[in-house]
Amino acid sequence: MRGDAPAPATLDRVRRHLVGLRMPRALEVLDHVVRQLERGEIGTLEAIDALLAEELTLREGRRIKAALQMARLGAVKTLSSFDFSFQPSLDRSRILALAQLDFVGRHEVVHLLGPPGTGKSHLAIALGVEAVRAGHSVYFASLADIVASLARAEREGSLRERIRFLCRASLLIVDEIGYLPITPGNGNLFFQLVNARYERGAMILTSNRGFAEWGEVFGDAVVATALLDRLLHHAVVVRIEGSSYRPRQHVGLVPDTLRSPPAAVTPMPPRRRGRPPKARPAEQIAS
Repeated sequence: MRGDAPAPATLDRVRRHLVGLRMPRALEVLDHVVRQLERGEIGTLEAIDALLAEELTLREGRRIKAALQMARLGAVKTLSSFDFSFQPSLDRSRILALAQLDFVGRHEVVHLLGPPGTGKSHLAIALGVEAVRAGHSVYFASLADIVASLARAEREGSLRERIRFLCRASLLIVDEIGYLPITPGNGNLFFQLVNARYERGAMILTSNRGFAEWGEVFGDAVVATALLDRLLHHAVVVRIEGSSYRPRQHVGLVPDTLRSPPAAVTPMPPRRRGRPPKARPAEQIAS
């Protein structure tokens, strides 16, 4: 049974309306949907739903693309492309639980710790992609880049504005903590950023150094302790113990002395005396 065919004049008006409403995808599929309607394959409401769904899909794709560019995530990586079989120390279900993004709403900090090449940045970016898809604002940068931008802003007298900018994102991802030493004094700039986001915005941090080494990383044990005091209050710590992904195809060519050792488990530094205990300790995810 054939459906009711819209009159040519009506169809022309619909086209003009779609152009006026800036709905290019709906305009593109309009003739196809009308043919389905004429053949009785779909009803009127289903036709309207099909047009709106096509347009929404296009707009959502554009939103995600723009948000990923704003997030500076670089090469997009996903959890589906992560090889969990190569890192048996990781609990896949725990990572997938993080992908539900409850930690973003709770303004928590996720620490991804492990030797170089074990997938920390991949997981951080993949969680960032999930956050973008869910409608959260995300910003990604290495620690070196963030500290450099803060130092430049301080010299230019715009440090407060730069910190405010880095606090806008619902999720801030700080990559490669410990790969490059921080110039003494600049660690305090990072502390100011962390303090501004404390209990106001979620973070993901990746590091190849244990917490006990952060005094060396930031060139100041006092600053490192103050950082960890905030970064470990509402936190999830994921330790990755395994070999690097990168040289696995040529593992026979890599000397034993250069292969990644298992991640060392280091104790958290003591909290400052005189400070009242926090309501909720860091949740350690045992790998």
